[in-house]
Amino acid sequence: MDSIYWLVALTVLLIIEIITLGLTSIWFAGGALAAFLLSLFTDNLILEIGIFVAVSLVLLYFTRPIAMKYFNNKREKTNYEALEGSSGKVLELIDNFNSTGVVLLNGLEWTARSSDDTIIQVGKKVIVKKVSGVKLIVEVEREGV
Repeated sequence: MDSIYWLVALTVLLIIEIITLGLTSIWFAGGALAAFLLSLFTDNLILEIGIFVAVSLVLLYFTRPIAMKYFNNKREKTNYEALEGSSGKVLELIDNFNSTGVVLLNGLEWTARSSDDTIIQVGKKVIVKKVSGVKLIVEVEREGV
């Protein structure tokens, strides 16, 4: 009878995976498959649950980073991620020591800090290296780049 329950669990987890398409339950479906196969040879529910948990965690730990790298690599950057690599114009002197600096980027004014603690003059063109909270971390765009 345990085999039927594991088969139902496997089916439900696969249906959830098909519906979500987000690699959310595939790891647990693998665990359910292993537990189902074990249940064909034994009636030890504790062992089956242990195999389910162990296989699910091993699959999650070892294969998720690889799967995310290959299946999620065409994801379009949104919100703050899209700002990284963008160019902006310094509107207010950027001085990390005095905590000043404003950059105009995509028509919006952003608080900005220098990535290497250099002072950046008004009017300079800068590149956004990263976003930290609500501040842009920038550096001067090099000529010819």
